[in-house]
Amino acid sequence: MFLGDIFFSVIIPVFNRPDEVEELLASLSNQKCKNFETIIVEDGSNIPCEQIVEKYKKEIAISYFVKPNSGPGDTRNFGAKQAKGNYFVFFDSDCIIPENYFCEVNKVLQTDFVEAYGGADAAHHSFTPVQKAISYAMTSFFTTGGIRGGKTFNPKKFHPRSFNMGFSREVFELTKGFGTMRFGEDIDMSLRIKEAGFRTTLIKNAFVYHKRRTDFWKFFKQVHNSGIARINLYKRHSKSLKIVHFLPAFFTLGLFLLLIALFFVPILALSPVFLFSLLIFFDALLIKKNTFEVAYLAIQASFVQLIGYGTGFLKGFWRRIILRKPEFHSFTRNFYK
Repeated sequence: MFLGDIFFSVIIPVFNRPDEVEELLASLSNQKCKNFETIIVEDGSNIPCEQIVEKYKKEIAISYFVKPNSGPGDTRNFGAKQAKGNYFVFFDSDCIIPENYFCEVNKVLQTDFVEAYGGADAAHHSFTPVQKAISYAMTSFFTTGGIRGGKTFNPKKFHPRSFNMGFSREVFELTKGFGTMRFGEDIDMSLRIKEAGFRTTLIKNAFVYHKRRTDFWKFFKQVHNSGIARINLYKRHSKSLKIVHFLPAFFTLGLFLLLIALFFVPILALSPVFLFSLLIFFDALLIKKNTFEVAYLAIQASFVQLIGYGTGFLKGFWRRIILRKPEFHSFTRNFYK
């Protein structure tokens, strides 16, 4: 149990994203609760954000560091080692933080302290229609099964993700921070936190606006890597694989079978795809209150999410479990893209 005041160290790895950093720092400068410092770590960028950081130094406490490129996990560890706070908070550079974020976290930690927490993500009104559609695909029950913090999800079972994740200095010192995984390093960190005996939770009101990817091809690469990472995580944490993680692979295999059936019974083959598309469209439009354009794009984003993750999962399953190959990744170049 932590006793005393909480001072947060906000740690942000950055790679060639000065425009995003400006939006993020602007949102941090508007926080109603100010008990935090900000640490920006430039991970070998060719387009640095130093001038942006200088612009906000009068408004919030910021430290700026530059290091050779080594990926976000190692960069977060570097930032944590420079931190002055007793609680570390990690954001991705493509996030915008609501003004009540730290007030909500303070409220929970002062009432029932937990050593680690995560928050959900949402789409900001300024996001493009594609970004809003991708946000839908990553948060909808029909695509991710609610495991990313849905309304009915059990907060104690939540695995914090590094775009919106916090843990105490004690957690960092005991676990040594993020591990060596190139993809899935945040879930690996969450699992190791739990395995070390620390409590974690989802703070539902501590959400962020997460831009994610700007087009469907970049989104596909991201979720494909996530599918592979899920198998890599299973090889490191044997109890981490759940039935819900298989669903995108089943969906992908089902689409493949429907594609074959298309040549023989086209109406029967197209019906499940059409019905699923209608389900996504009306859920995005009527339940999630998106525009017609976003609802239409949500159909595409949902198929990209499920097929991307599903093919990555199947590839990982084949190579790691069937062929017993060592840990691997796809799309390793330009990691942050």
